[in-house]
Amino acid sequence: MAHATAQGASLLNGFKRPGRFDKGLGAQLPDAYKKFWREWKLTKPAAVHYIPKESEWERDEVTHAIKPVQNMPLPLIDTPESHQGIWGGEAVIKGFQKRHQTKRRVPHFWVPTLRRSVVHSQVLNEYMSVVVTERTLEQIHECHGFDHYLLKNMACDLRSALALKLKREVLKALQQGCPAWAAEPKQQEEVLKEYNKYLASYTPEEIDWYGHTFPEAIRKLRNEIQAAEKVLPHKLEFRSKLIESLREAGIKEAGKLDSKEALPNVEHKDADIEALTKLESTTSSSSWLSKMNPFGKKET
Repeated sequence: MAHATAQGASLLNGFKRPGRFDKGLGAQLPDAYKKFWREWKLTKPAAVHYIPKESEWERDEVTHAIKPVQNMPLPLIDTPESHQGIWGGEAVIKGFQKRHQTKRRVPHFWVPTLRRSVVHSQVLNEYMSVVVTERTLEQIHECHGFDHYLLKNMACDLRSALALKLKREVLKALQQGCPAWAAEPKQQEEVLKEYNKYLASYTPEEIDWYGHTFPEAIRKLRNEIQAAEKVLPHKLEFRSKLIESLREAGIKEAGKLDSKEALPNVEHKDADIEALTKLESTTSSSSWLSKMNPFGKKET
């Protein structure tokens, strides 16, 4: 029985499958990235493909029966092409369509109308050619600029990986003081005055981890771990052990190898070979290396 075991109380509601943040490198990701992930994937986005009803109850027009209002969002499909453009929250919808009254319904995909347009980022001082929808252009005009559109909307409403990366670049540029306008201090001051208010919602760590997909975040974390833990090549490790063992045996020439740098260098290869050759050819009677080496010079 479940209550007879120590973990029975936690198993009464069923076994919880570990998520992507519960195992492996995903468990080591910082809270800044988890906050972005919740904003991107777990937050309910704004209604795009349906009109939500504000009331909780409604009356049926035919039967006049009162029934509760259910604002159920449509299931959306984010294709790889949607992450290469900025679709303004739109996506592909899969459903069925009855094209003839006397025939069965058939599967159908509703794809938004796409067009290529040029957008301008005032913070980055760049013009970009991207694939957008009509809704994207309308939202950019409503927000009075492409930068305002990126900074005002949440990650769940932007949806696109490209839009999130551009938002991260804009936030980093604002954090660094708009280096793109360094040649024009007056314009730089005006841009900072207009967009600096958006930095209050993010910390430097959150800006650094913002806009990364999960594989990109894992790759970024792995690179940081490898940079923090400098791996010493086995060649240098074994050479240092050899030098210590020779020094304990009382060989004076072993001290010459200790003066070399720890990192491998092409210029030191010949010096290492020459020093080891001298060690092998030592004719001292107290050297065990000369006695064990059959190719060494023998005393006459």
